[in-house]
Amino acid sequence: MNSTPLAERMRPTRLEDLIGQEHLSSPSSFLYKAIKSGNVPSLILWGPPGVGKTTIANIIANEIKAPFYTLSAISSGVKDIREVIEKARFQMGVVLFIDEIHRFNKSQQDALLGAVEKGIIRLIGATTENPSFEVNSALLSRCQVFTLNSLGKSEMEAMMQQALEKDMDLKKIQVELQETDALLRISGGDGRKLLNLLEIVIDGINENPCVITDEKVMQIAQQKVALYDKSGEQHYDIISAFIKSIRGSDPNAAVYWLARMIEGGEDVKFIARRLVILASEDIGNANPNALLLATNCFEAVKIIGYPEARIILSQCVTYLASSPKSNAAYLAINKAQALVKETGNLSVPLHLRNAPTKLMKDLNYGKAYKYSHDFPGNFVEQEFLPEEIKGTKLFEPGENARENELRRYLSGKWKGKYGYE
Repeated sequence: MNSTPLAERMRPTRLEDLIGQEHLSSPSSFLYKAIKSGNVPSLILWGPPGVGKTTIANIIANEIKAPFYTLSAISSGVKDIREVIEKARFQMGVVLFIDEIHRFNKSQQDALLGAVEKGIIRLIGATTENPSFEVNSALLSRCQVFTLNSLGKSEMEAMMQQALEKDMDLKKIQVELQETDALLRISGGDGRKLLNLLEIVIDGINENPCVITDEKVMQIAQQKVALYDKSGEQHYDIISAFIKSIRGSDPNAAVYWLARMIEGGEDVKFIARRLVILASEDIGNANPNALLLATNCFEAVKIIGYPEARIILSQCVTYLASSPKSNAAYLAINKAQALVKETGNLSVPLHLRNAPTKLMKDLNYGKAYKYSHDFPGNFVEQEFLPEEIKGTKLFEPGENARENELRRYLSGKWKGKYGYE
C-alpha cells in the first residue's frame, strides 16, 4: 500500500469535490463566493473531527493561490506565530491555518490578534470545541465562524465509493463492500478515520477480489485500531457511559469511565466542562454545592494539568455521583423556552416596566408595582408573568430534601396559585 494514508490521498482540492457540508460548498453560500472571489476573511471552522475542516483550509489555499502557512497548536508556540507574521509583512494576502486552535492559550491567541486586525494575515482556525469558550472574544470578533456538521451514513458511503473508484492503489483491487455497518460504527462520523480504516481492512484481508464484511472489519480493527479513540465512536460512547454513571449515582462506575478517558488521552478540559453541565442538569438545587465544586474543578484542572488533574477530577466525579439528583432546573428552562417559542414576544406588564423618564411614568410604567421588601416576610403576591400566560407553572421542585424545602417555601408564599402544595 501507498505510504501516504488514503484519507490524505483523497483530500479534495476544489470545494465542488467536498462530500458533505453543502451549506458551505454550494454556489449560493458565503464561503463559496468568498473563495471564488479570492476575498476570504479570517475565519474559524468549528466541527467534529474528520468532517472537512483541514480540507476546506487546503481548498482555500489551492483556489486563491495566496501564500499559505500552517501551524499546529499542539506543537507550535508564540515564536512560530511571530515568525509567520514577520514573513507575512513582506507578502500579500497571507493565509495562516492553525489546526486545533482551541489548544492555544491566551498569550498565543493574543499574538495573533494584531496581525489579524491589521490584515497582515488571514487566519483560518480549526477547532472541535465551541469557539465561544475556547477562542479569545477579541480574536473571535474578528473572524467569521463556520459550523461543520457530522457526516451522515450516505455521505460516508459516498466517500468510500469515491475512494474505490478514484484512488490509483485501490483501483488495482476488486473490492466489494458487502457490509459497511462496522466501518461506519467504528469511524463514528469521522471521514478521515473511515478512509484510513477502509485501507487498513483491505490491506488486512489481502485478497483480490476483496470482500468486506462486518466480521472481517471487527477482527482487523481489534488488532490494529486503538481501543479508545477520542475522536471516534468510543469517545462518545465512553463519555455517555461516564455521564450516565454519575446521573445514576454510581461513583464506582463513574471513576472507572473517568480512568478510561484519562488513559485514552482525553482533554482534561473536555471532561471538566461536562461535569459543570451535569452539576446543573442532573443535580441542580438538590445540592447547589455541586455546581460550585464542578466549576472550581474546571478552573483547577486548567491550572494543574495532567497527571495531577486526575485527582481533582476523581474528587469531583465521586462527589457528584454521590450527590442527590434533580433535573428540575433543566426541565424548567426547557418548558420556559418552549412557551416563549409558542407565544412569541409577549408584552411586559406595565407595573414591571422600568420608568427612567417622565413620559414613561405618565404612561404608567412601573405604576402599582409592589416592592417586596416593604411587606412582611419580604413578600407580597402580585403577577410577574404576561397577562396571556399568568399563573403558568414552569418550575416543579424535585423530590429531595433541599427542593422539598423550596416547595414548602413557595407553597407558603403563593397559597395554591402554582400548585406547590
